[in-house]
Amino acid sequence: MNDPTSADRLRTRIEGLRAKTLENGCTEAEAMLAAAKVAEMLDRYSLSLSDVEVRAAVCERRSWEAGRKKRVPLDGCIGEIAAFCDCKVWREKSATKEVRHVFFGLPADVDAALFLAELVDHAVRSQLGVFKTSPAYREFRHTERHLANASFVLGMVASIGDKLMAMKAERDRAQASSGRDLVVLKISVVAAELDRLDVQWREIESTSRMISPAAYEAGEAAGAELPIAGRER
Repeated sequence: MNDPTSADRLRTRIEGLRAKTLENGCTEAEAMLAAAKVAEMLDRYSLSLSDVEVRAAVCERRSWEAGRKKRVPLDGCIGEIAAFCDCKVWREKSATKEVRHVFFGLPADVDAALFLAELVDHAVRSQLGVFKTSPAYREFRHTERHLANASFVLGMVASIGDKLMAMKAERDRAQASSGRDLVVLKISVVAAELDRLDVQWREIESTSRMISPAAYEAGEAAGAELPIAGRER
C-alpha cells in the first residue's frame, strides 16, 4: 500500500516550490522549469498508487481566483492546464462577480493544477511587461496598444497551451509504458464523482476577437521560448 503520508509530503514539496518560484521573484524561465519539476513529482506519486487507492481517493475542488470581473489571460489555456493535471475545470463568478476557475480532481492533481495556473499567470504578466518595453511595442499608436496587449497575451497562452499538451502526451506515453492506464482510471474516478454530485455543465460559446497579428505572433514567440517541456535528470 502507498504510504498515507506521501500525499502530504507531495503537497508540502509543491508549496515549497511555489514559494520559491512565485514569492522570491524568480524568472519566468525558472517558473516554467518548476512546472516541469512538479509534473515529474506528480507522475512519480501517481505511479506509486495502486488502482484500489486511486479508486478510493476523495476528489477535491479548489479555486484559482482571478481577481477580475472580466476575462483574464489564463482563460486561453485553463483547459490545457486542467488536462495536464488530469483534472476538470469550470469557470464561475464569486458573490462579488469576480471570475474564478474551479479545479476538480484527485487532491495531488488539484494542487498541481493550482500551482501551474499561478505559474502561467505569473509568466504571462511578466512577459507582457517585457513586451511593453520593446521597440516593436513602441511602433503601435497609443490607440492600438490595448489591442496589442490583448493580442500578445492571446498568442502567448495559446503557445503555452500547445506546449502543455505536447508535454502531457509525452507523460502519458511514459505512464502507458509502465503497463498501467492510470490516466483513464483517474479520469473515470473524477467523472464518477462529478456525476454523483450532479454537477451541471454549460458550454460557453467561443466568440471571435479582433487581434493584432504582429502582437499575437510576439506572444506566441514568448510562449514558445518558455522551457515548460523537459524532465529532471
